[in-house]
Amino acid sequence: MEETIYKGLNGVNIDTSKISFIDGQKGELIYRGYDIRELADKASYEEVVYLLWNGELPTQNELNGFRDELREHFEVPEQIYDILRSLPPATATMHAVRTAVSALAGFDDDPDGVDEENVRRIGMRLVAAFPTITAAFERIRQGLEPVRPHPELGVAANFLYMLSGETPTYAAVRVMDVALVLHAEHGSNASTFVARATASTLTDVYSAITAAVSSLKGPLHGGANAGVMRTLEQIGSVEGVEDHVLQTLSDPKGRVMGFGHRVYRVVDPRAKILKNVAHDLAKESGDSKWFEMSLEMERVMDREMETRGKQVRPNVDFYSASVYRMLGFPIDMYTPIFAVARISGWMAHLFEQYANNQIMRPRLVYEGPRGKEFQSLSQRNQVAR
Repeated sequence: MEETIYKGLNGVNIDTSKISFIDGQKGELIYRGYDIRELADKASYEEVVYLLWNGELPTQNELNGFRDELREHFEVPEQIYDILRSLPPATATMHAVRTAVSALAGFDDDPDGVDEENVRRIGMRLVAAFPTITAAFERIRQGLEPVRPHPELGVAANFLYMLSGETPTYAAVRVMDVALVLHAEHGSNASTFVARATASTLTDVYSAITAAVSSLKGPLHGGANAGVMRTLEQIGSVEGVEDHVLQTLSDPKGRVMGFGHRVYRVVDPRAKILKNVAHDLAKESGDSKWFEMSLEMERVMDREMETRGKQVRPNVDFYSASVYRMLGFPIDMYTPIFAVARISGWMAHLFEQYANNQIMRPRLVYEGPRGKEFQSLSQRNQVAR
């Protein structure tokens, strides 16, 4: 009997979820019943975290309490800063984040409990700690001391503050909030699946999130936004975009970074929002180079894909690259920013997984030999290889 293989688990439903919904044909993304476009336009990141975790948007009192609880966890143990200082400056930020998240378990009185109350407590700690860790390492690798969290700022504002040491503008905070909201959750993507699969063994939250960070780092997942910016830098100008795209597509295995998605067959709705954000940033800053290059790349790709009869459109990574560049972030921080946002979605999925758990155990179809006869070491030594 021939076994059916689902490479990459494509099309396989592993469970039910109430967290988010994606319609790849219509370009629709919903968090807990709310369209992503409305959330990006009207909600703060903290409101969206509350929504993902609780199923409803908070009242003002609920939001105030949620923010206060987060602020209690913004600071990390001094030993975490020491660990970050001990890493070579050339260490990739995602390696540093992964190391620090794992180390946090050692500074938790109950790191292993997977009951609802303890998982939520650790979740609050991690949502608050991710921006602190990321910003601290970026300053440390520049030879600067970390800026400690501001007790009165929210997640987006604090992240920007801890990077520069200066209170960010309202406009910068709003852009950061939008970026965090858009990257907060996206169904059973690779890193979320890894988090749930790891948690299905009933291991601790820190282990599951460390595994998720490791998965997000890959260039086919969260690392793609950095790849987009490196490509734009390599091209260097609007005039060079078309040649680059055509040359890349001439290779049967060529892939233009920032285009295509496993789910969406139309433009990623998050890309549409970030395109508008990038346009506004370019207009305000007077530095439109990266946005104009992105527009030209999208134009050439649309034309080329239409001639090939394919639907390969921009994904969330494409315009996030130019947005982060215009905000002044170094390329090595692009994927960690993704993690700063996605920790909220990972935790929402861990709540579901721990509450109704079954260990994940997919199978592999064996294609190797059978019936081989064991030979002693002396016999094997006599056989020429």
